[in-house]
Amino acid sequence: MKNSAANTRRSFIKKAATGALFATVAPDVINSKTINAPTIYPAEAKGANDRIRVAVLGVNGRGKDHIKEIMGLSKTDNVDVVALCDPDMNILRNRANEFEKTYGKKVAIEQDFRKTYEDKNIDAVSLATPNHWHALQTIWACQAGKDVYVEKPATHNIYEGKKMIEAAYKYDRIVQHGVQLRSSVAIREAVEHLENGLIGRVYMSRGLVYRWRPDIGDKGISKVPTGLNYDLWTGPAPLRPFSQNLVHYNWHWHWDYGNGDVGNQGIHETDLCMWGLGVNSLPERITSMGGKFLWDDCKEVPEIQTSIYHYPKQKKIIQFEVRNWCTNLEDGAGVGNIFYGDKGYMVIKGYGAYETYLGEKREKGPARTEKGELTLHFKNWLDAIRARDMSIQNGPVQTGHLSSSLAHLGNISYRLGRQLDFDPVAERFIGDGESEANAMLSRQYRAPYVLPDIV
Repeated sequence: MKNSAANTRRSFIKKAATGALFATVAPDVINSKTINAPTIYPAEAKGANDRIRVAVLGVNGRGKDHIKEIMGLSKTDNVDVVALCDPDMNILRNRANEFEKTYGKKVAIEQDFRKTYEDKNIDAVSLATPNHWHALQTIWACQAGKDVYVEKPATHNIYEGKKMIEAAYKYDRIVQHGVQLRSSVAIREAVEHLENGLIGRVYMSRGLVYRWRPDIGDKGISKVPTGLNYDLWTGPAPLRPFSQNLVHYNWHWHWDYGNGDVGNQGIHETDLCMWGLGVNSLPERITSMGGKFLWDDCKEVPEIQTSIYHYPKQKKIIQFEVRNWCTNLEDGAGVGNIFYGDKGYMVIKGYGAYETYLGEKREKGPARTEKGELTLHFKNWLDAIRARDMSIQNGPVQTGHLSSSLAHLGNISYRLGRQLDFDPVAERFIGDGESEANAMLSRQYRAPYVLPDIV
């Protein structure tokens, strides 16, 4: 399995460096030089005795897991969390106090992450910030000589993914996308079964996100809380009046910052759909539908959404579904995947388990459950940093572009209310309504938080 996985990664990266993933798109994007013209530090391999010093950006939610995982690898992998960054000083101080109590030492705190990027003693950053910040913080980090672990989705729009790939290669940076299923022992075994024909010719995959998402209500407009740098939190997005409906978690349900559940939990599933089907490009046709059916709240994203992605040349199809509230669990995979072949089907349950059912009688086939995928994913990132070798990454920057873009395509189809045709080489919409759809490949960036030139 190791040789097969390594060959797949090398082939994937080679194609990305020379082919469709670098196709040119020219949306209306403001260009700007990078923040404070950061010094570009040459990439160099680190030996086992060289400590990798990491800053964690965004420490209210997922960032807590980043701290725990990195510090858990401190002794075995010679890595350390040396700084915490968050635009909310209240959260930042609380997290620093927790860090000192847990690990018996102090950690630096910084409200403005750009100052952390200027610190040449920091080797890498892990990003658990809101979606609208991921790409820009990744690109700036690459330019400042930092390796990056970036949470899913890697991007807020399709154009950003191209720029992230360019930056990773231009500045020779290890950018790991937070799709930890790719480091799961059980799921890697499952994908090997798919590649080896256990369920026959695999023609379809379904990604499922059936999660309880209650009404968030309308909290209205209020004053910015003391300690929060709201301008910095907003970053490249439009500066709206402050509302607790946005900060800290519910930004997921607003288009300016988040991408709904298809671009939240769903990235794990869309990434696995593509991986298991063996498709390394975006689809040619996208259909998405859904809406809000129960709650009259401030969410802008749909409560129910179904997106279908068609690969006619490969004769494969991906279906992705979001359902909130009470629902059936589809063979137990309430959050997970189902793969269909002509000799059986496979169910991926959550993060570290799979089951197979073979033949007309659906007889049980190989199955496995094994946890620990997040730790393995961080370890894989650190191994790649030390080796300066993208080919050994389980979640290279290309996965960030592809799986995130699949979500963006579904959202664009949903928001425009129609089926769309797409050129996966040029990565642009074609046919009826192409100009309106292509305008949604990127966004207007609010200065000074602007995508830089990669020079």
